[in-house]
Amino acid sequence: MIPLSILDLAPVPQGADVTLALANTIDLARHADTLGYRRYWLAEHHNMPGIASAATSVLIGAVAAATRTIRVGAGGVMLPNHAPLVIAEQFGTLAALHPGRIDLGLGRAPGSDQATARALRRTLTGDVDAFPQDVMELMHWFEPARPDQRIIANPGEGQDVPIWILGSSTYGARLAAHLGLPYAFASHFAPGEMMRALQVYRDDFRPSERLAEPYVMLGYNVFAAATDDEAAHLFTSLQQAFVNLRSGRPGKLPPPVEGYGGTLSTSERAMIDQALACSAVGSPATVRARITEFVDKTGADELMVTSQIWDHDARRRSLSLLAGAWQMPASA
Repeated sequence: MIPLSILDLAPVPQGADVTLALANTIDLARHADTLGYRRYWLAEHHNMPGIASAATSVLIGAVAAATRTIRVGAGGVMLPNHAPLVIAEQFGTLAALHPGRIDLGLGRAPGSDQATARALRRTLTGDVDAFPQDVMELMHWFEPARPDQRIIANPGEGQDVPIWILGSSTYGARLAAHLGLPYAFASHFAPGEMMRALQVYRDDFRPSERLAEPYVMLGYNVFAAATDDEAAHLFTSLQQAFVNLRSGRPGKLPPPVEGYGGTLSTSERAMIDQALACSAVGSPATVRARITEFVDKTGADELMVTSQIWDHDARRRSLSLLAGAWQMPASA
């Protein structure tokens, strides 16, 4: 039974605000900490009314302070938006406050629209084409400082912060393999190149001081409930959110809608079926069977599950049902 982790986008439900969304994130992280999940990651998105994790490192600090043993990190920081030295200082600080519990996943996309990306960068010259150089620079700031080194990341220098490469194509797979880093693939919303990226990563992997063998974590949507029908009902919130986003109408996470599938056009149905193909929706037995099939197919070393459920109590129950179905050892 491979480890399961959680990706939380800090969703803002319709009818609520970011204060409630962030309170829900803290509560869910505490809950996950007791259930035996390995990691709790938060993702950087900007100009998205339905996502409250834009200040990712700030929220990671709050989650780490509210939990005891679960690893907490970024899934991920969109490095083109930032100077590598600043990220080294932020995550060096987090690692100093919470030793042995902080992860840093790095993404190449801006996590926003192009206008917002330009606003974020201000006078920075970084761009997606410089991503490999930015990753290597960031890794440099975490290394022990040399005696003659003029600029030092403090905090950051000498900190053991695990770095992951995130991706949804073979680009990130090749970079992670070349640098000898663990690789996380966004199969929970972009599964198209998943199998090809896994092959590239495993075939091209070069052992490093950070990692001796390839290690892959795959994103996966999980909606668990008492029955398959109830889970399918909860799933309609994510389906609506995807249709709204792809139609240029991003918003807060909508409540579930009975019979939503019947309102979709042929093209909308095809888009959802493709984008959300890596999903387990159903009772604990159904979810366990789907996940087992997916792990057997991909050889994943770890899954990062995400559950965009409008009702917070239902989201908590989904994680509990999944933990029980996967026979995860609960934390004391």
